[in-house]
This record gives sequence, C-alpha cells and structure tokens, in this order.
Amino acid sequence: MPYFEQLPAILRVLIVFAVILAAIKKRVSLGNAFFFGALLMGWMFGLGPVSMLRVVFSALTDPKTASLSAIVSLILVFSHSMELGGQMERLLERFKGLVVHPKINLVVFPALIGLLPMPGGAIFSAPMVKSLGQRMELSGSQLSYINYWFRHIWEYWWPLYPGVLLATTLARIDIWVFVLFLFPLTTVALFVGYWPLKVLNGRTKTQRDPHPCLSWATVLPFVSELAPILLVIGLGLGLGVVLSFFLSSYGWTVTKELGLIIALIFAILWVWRRNRLSLLQRRQILTQPQLLGMIYMVAAILVFKEMLEGSLAVEAISRELLEWRVPLMSITVILPFLVGGIVGITIAFVGTTFPILISLIHAFGETRFMLPYMMLALASGFVGVLLSPLHLCLLLSNEYFGTSLGPVYKHLWLPCIVLLLTGCVYFLVLHSFLGT
Repeated sequence: MPYFEQLPAILRVLIVFAVILAAIKKRVSLGNAFFFGALLMGWMFGLGPVSMLRVVFSALTDPKTASLSAIVSLILVFSHSMELGGQMERLLERFKGLVVHPKINLVVFPALIGLLPMPGGAIFSAPMVKSLGQRMELSGSQLSYINYWFRHIWEYWWPLYPGVLLATTLARIDIWVFVLFLFPLTTVALFVGYWPLKVLNGRTKTQRDPHPCLSWATVLPFVSELAPILLVIGLGLGLGVVLSFFLSSYGWTVTKELGLIIALIFAILWVWRRNRLSLLQRRQILTQPQLLGMIYMVAAILVFKEMLEGSLAVEAISRELLEWRVPLMSITVILPFLVGGIVGITIAFVGTTFPILISLIHAFGETRFMLPYMMLALASGFVGVLLSPLHLCLLLSNEYFGTSLGPVYKHLWLPCIVLLLTGCVYFLVLHSFLGT
C-alpha cells in the first residue's frame, strides 16, 4: 500500500480506469466492473474495509440512487412492452403514409426507433431502411451508416436515455434545463448526418407522389401509436414541476424524478392495456434478468462516484491538474472521448469520467459553468461512442447490411468531426453568455 501512495493521484485513477475498461472488454458486466473498480479505488487511496463499507452504504441509501434505478428500470420495461406489443412496428407502419420522400423516410425510421433506448435497437429499424435503400440502389455501407447514425441523434438530451439521466443526477442539473440546452446538438446531428444523403449516387426506381395527402385520417393513427412516448415526456415534465412546487419545502430531493417515475408507470399500464398483453407476457417483461442487472449497474456507478469522493481521489487529482495548469476544456473533451471510444457505451463513460470532471469544475472555480462543461463532455464522449468499434448497434447494423467497419467509417468520420467541433463552439458561446 505505501508504494501506491507515492504514485500521483491521476496515475492511480488511470490504473483503476484501465482495470475497469479491461474488465468490460472481457465482457464482465458493467455492474461488476464498476463495483470492483470502486473497491480498488478505495484501496489504492488508503481506505480500510470499514471506511469503504461506509461509503458503499452512503451511496446505496441516497434517494438519488433509488430514483435513478427506478427510472432506468421502468424505461426498460416501457421499451420492451412497446416492442412485445408490436406498437413500435405499428408506429413505423403508420408513418409510411405521411411522408413519401424516400430520403426523409430513410432518416425517420431509425430516428423513431431511437426514441426508445433499446440495446441494439438499430437492428429493429434495419429492415425498413433496407427496403427503401434497395429501391435507391444504395450500398450496404451507406445503409448501415444511415441506420446507425440516425438511430442515435437523440442521445445527447432525450430524457429517456440512462446516460442523460445519470449525467444530470451526478451534476445536479435540472433535467429539463439540460434538455433545453442540449437539444441543438440533435439539430446539428440531423443536418450533418443528412448531408451525405444529398450526394448519394442512388436514385429512386419507383415514382412517388410529390404531394402526399395529409389528413386527420392519416395523422391520428400515427399520433395514437406515438401517444405513450408523448405521455412520458409531457406528464413527466408537468408532474415534475408540480411536485417540485409542493414538496420541495419538505426537503424532498427527488421530486422531478418522481414525476418521471409516475409518468412511466402510467405509460406502461397504457401500453399493456392497449396491446392486450397477457399476464404471462407482463410477467416475462417484469422478470427479465436485464432489470436486476440495470438496477445493479446504476447502483454500482453511484458507488464508484461516491468512492471517488470519499477516498479524496478527486481532490488530489484537482490539486495536481491545477499545479500542472492543464486546461479544463481540453480535459473535458479528451477524457470522455477516449473512454467512450474504448467502451462504446454512453453510461460507462458518464459513470467513470463525470465524477472527476465535476470535481475539477468546482476546483477550477467554474461551478457556474457546469451546464456548458457537461454538454461538452457528453458531446465529446458520445462522438467517441459513435466511433467505437465495440458499439453494439454499429456491429449489428454492419452485420445486417453485410458490410465492415472500414467502409462505414468513411461515412462516419466527417459528421463526427463536425459534431465535435460544434460542441466546442457551442461550449464557448454558452460559457461567454453565462459569464456576462
């Protein structure tokens, strides 16, 4: 133990990172990787068994842990219920009659699937993209890129994604403020992702009606299938505001999360009834092993965050970086990008790097700029995730369309660079605006 105490704090944390990332690459579950990484962190920074147990207990009894675990689990139940009930497939079918422009449909189908955070969800929209793409004579790499990119245009701010929920919880930022400020990134992702479609060599073989007939008869069925998702967002936002107003005076710290939990429960019950899911189907959804694994993963990430703080690791890192005069903006870009590129999972780079970044933001006296830094960190990390060769959606999409990483990367690299540069410019604008 004395040997480790002589090492710089940054090096000790990097060793822990390396162990966690190696465990994930060896297909150790995220929950186990983070939990044992937390114990290793405590040991390397001199905590004894009793102190580590106290830190673990503190993290597990925090109301934020329970609320975040509940939300992530309910989102998983919600997604599986819509999938099992056939509602996502009907949603795509109802949309087909609304827009007849092939390129727009190529974008919308994976984007609609992206509204629900299903693991490997890109494979769900792949058949629709393939059907349209074959008529346009597009290559497998082009179709895989389209299916992959537009599946992920929401993940910077959409409040149903666990990475977004975890980021706002760790940084203690109001989730709806976070949504409002990060929404522009989706607009950029949509534009830069769609730009290559303008120069595709494929051409539509079939004639299309340039003036689709939109009416309530065609719009209402689509809205009806989309209603559960709209309910989660609308009711979650409204209840969060109401509960915050009435319960904040009683010291409740999870009022906004409680609104989202209630909204998710209502939406799940609606989907079950609307799709007439049997008791057996409901039981299958509620007893899936993924639920317990998700709860364990969230708890383990928050234990890791608490261990970083309880072992005083983040304070030691902050002192070292201040002494070395490393620019905070550079750290915010590079650290999440590298971890995201290595693991290919959003919640993993958020859980490992955000506790350190948040403490550095405080140490550098930049607390009032927390929102711009979190935006930049999430954008940088997610660009790394998009480029990661371990990203499940990328692997599944390539396999479905019969292509490899190289040709798809030729389409990916430019939108990713533009997105990263946009995040940096947007950070400077927000930083300047909030600094006035």
